[in-house]
Formats: sequence, C-alpha cells, structure tokens
Amino acid sequence: MSDLFASYEAALAYLTESTDYERMRRVRYNSDTFDLKRIEALAGAVGRPDRRFRSIHVAGTKGKGSTTAMIESALRAGGYRTGMYTSPHLHTFRERIRRDGAPIPEADVVRLVERLRPVLAVRPEVTVFEIITAMAMLYMSEEPVDFGVFEVGLGGRLDATNILEPEVAVITSISLDHTKILGDTLEAIAGEKAGIIKRGVPVVSAPQWPAALEVIEAKAADLGAPLTLVGGDWRWRALGADLTGQCLAIYRAGHERAPEYERLEIPLLGAHQLENAATAVAALEVLREGGLALDREAIRRGLAEVSWPGRLEILSPKPLVVVDGAHNPYSMERLLEAVRAHLRYGRLLLVFGAGVTHPPVDLLRVLFPAADAAFMVHSQHAKATPVEDLVADAGGLGQAARPAGTVAEGLRAALAEARPEDLVLVTGSLFVVAEAREAWAALRGLPPPPTDPPDVY
Repeated sequence: MSDLFASYEAALAYLTESTDYERMRRVRYNSDTFDLKRIEALAGAVGRPDRRFRSIHVAGTKGKGSTTAMIESALRAGGYRTGMYTSPHLHTFRERIRRDGAPIPEADVVRLVERLRPVLAVRPEVTVFEIITAMAMLYMSEEPVDFGVFEVGLGGRLDATNILEPEVAVITSISLDHTKILGDTLEAIAGEKAGIIKRGVPVVSAPQWPAALEVIEAKAADLGAPLTLVGGDWRWRALGADLTGQCLAIYRAGHERAPEYERLEIPLLGAHQLENAATAVAALEVLREGGLALDREAIRRGLAEVSWPGRLEILSPKPLVVVDGAHNPYSMERLLEAVRAHLRYGRLLLVFGAGVTHPPVDLLRVLFPAADAAFMVHSQHAKATPVEDLVADAGGLGQAARPAGTVAEGLRAALAEARPEDLVLVTGSLFVVAEAREAWAALRGLPPPPTDPPDVY
C-alpha cells in the first residue's frame, strides 16, 4: 500500500477530488454529464465485477432505500451472502457499501481506492459516484456475495448502477422530485426511472399514478419484460401498529381470505412502509418463481429484522423525539400523515434544516400548518441552506421561525421548551437527521454512531 492511502481519511479525500454531482447545486442531466460509457469503461478495466454476482436493481422517487434494505435483509435471513449499495449515507461513507448487513471496513475502503487509482489516473472525467459504484461492485465480487442489492443514485436510465444485469428490476413510488434535473412531469420522471428495465428481465412496480404507470407498462412491453404490479397482482392490508412498528398481510389478487403472508412485522412506521414491504415481497416472490431457494419464513424474518434508521425513527417517547429525512413536498405530506396516524402528542415543535435541491419554502408550506413552533437550523453539509434564508422563507409564509444555529443547538432549544406530552420533529434532509441523531446520542450519554473524520466527505 502506498503512502498516499495510508489512512481512511486520505482515501476519502482522494475520492472527493473527482467531480461530485451530489454536492453541486446545479447539474445538467443528460448523456454528456451522466455518461454510462465512463462506468462501463471503469468496470471493464477492473474485470467487470458487476458480472460476478447476481443483482437486484431498485429505482424510484420514494421508498427505494427502504425497499432495498428489506430485500437485502430477507435474502440474508435466507442464508445468502449479501451486498447492499445505497446512497447517501447517514453518518459514515462506509454505510453505502455493505456486506451481510455490515458497513465496509475502513481498511477495505483504503484498499479499493488504492486498487482503482491507476485506472482513474487515465480517466480524470470519472465522477465520485461512478468511482463509489465501481468500489461497491469490486467489493461484492471479491468477498464474494451471492446477491448485490443496488439502489439507484439518481434517476435510473443514466445512473452508474444501470450497467447491472439484474435478476429483477424494482421501481418504487414515483412522484415529482429533482424536477430541474429529471423533468417536470410524472411521465418524464417515470421515463428516467423505467430506464432500468432490461430486455426480458422481470420488473416489479409499486403502485403508481396513472401517468407514471403508463410509461412503465409501455417500456416493459417494448422490452418483453414481465411486469408485476403491486396493488394489482400483489396487495396488502394493514393489521395494526404501535411505536415499535407495524404489521400487515400480503396476498395475491384473489387470495385476500388466504394470504400468502398472513402476518408480517416491520419495525418501520408509516403507510408508505407497508407499500414498500409489499413491493419488496413481490420482488422476492419473482425470484422464488425463478427458482431461488428462499422460503417465506426467511422473508418474514428478514422484514422483521430490517434496519433503516433516520426514517420516522423514534428516539424518545417522552417527550416524543422523531427524526425523518423527508426532503420534498410529497415526502413531507407522507411524513405528516404517518405522524398523525401513529403518534399521540400535544404540541409539535419543528426543528427544520434543508438543502438546496428543493426550495425550502415548499417544504415549510407543508409543515407549518402542523407546527406549533419552529426552530431553523443549519447542518454542516455543503448543500445546507443558511438559517437566515430559512427564517426569511418562513416570514414569506407569514410564519415566525426562530434561528437556532446548528442542528444540535436547535434540538437542545426544542427540548428545553418541550413538555413531556409534546413532539419534537427533526426533518428537512437526511444530513440534518444524521446530525440530530449524533446530538441526541451526546445529550443522552449513548454510544455515538460511527462517523467519518470531519470535512472529508
């Protein structure tokens, strides 16, 4: 190992020297900017690791991370060696690449960056996300894994993960998101998501708005890809919930009285998570129909054991402290629906911070009618919106909001005002949620989550 990558911190610093669309405020989404030829060449230079394991590919606007985690957890419960690739991360870069549920070790990050460095030296145009995607594929091929479950980073058609030849493609709920990049209609966005459909490869779709579903159905038909519809071919019904999670039954159309899955438990709250669970089960059933040895008891265990923090996560019951990474108007509406359905509280004290991907005023417009007080915060992320801008947005809506500084400062301010029966809700972006979880651990004397050196990614 060279001196250049003698440390994990140095390896991460090297990664960020490449073009990083995650941290850019404006990105042109076209085949010049997002070019699959780059990742194809990069993967080819290291022996096409994406061809050395079976894969599942998951795209969508909302729920793709949760669905990815559920599929991976069920496969692992069934005895398969698994890899999982998701983005962004909460606390540490290593969360993005997992084997058998565990984040990639720091030493392997260093090793893989060192392995790729000579290849990258002659490919300066390769982006950070493309490099990380290649690292994930290399890691899963070398360990090795039986299945790699990959979440799309952005869109689908031009995403670096789309060089996969999966066993099944999954498209979760599609809504208007990243409209300045992917298009400003459901049809346009669905076209990008449906770009992961491959000829003859089964595809599973969550329930969609008619305009989006029409695009998916047309693409699947054009490519001869068998299409399974959740909400049609597979359906679900809620069986109750408490603060620890919820239960549901899942059944094929016409089997409502004799469900294939009479009772499943998931440790995640919100009606949207029931939909995600049904979508994950439908994808696993496609694999089973294709000959995969995976019994339904393993699927039941996998869903019961899934971990996906930072999504309607309850940190404390009194007062209720909840963190959720909702970051667009649609997800904010779903968050408030879930809060009202599952939680009982007096006042709602909002701790809010946002990035620049979506206009914060659009998020605040959804949140303010439910909030009794609002604390505006600024995370350490490069895309974080300044507190003074958030306060100005609130004022433009005729609402008073308090500038509260950092996420930790805002959380402490809300807790100081909260009564035992109140709800402190931290939301606006996943990076705000990460800092809130870290601050909560510090306040309560809990072990801190694994984190990275500051200012390296």
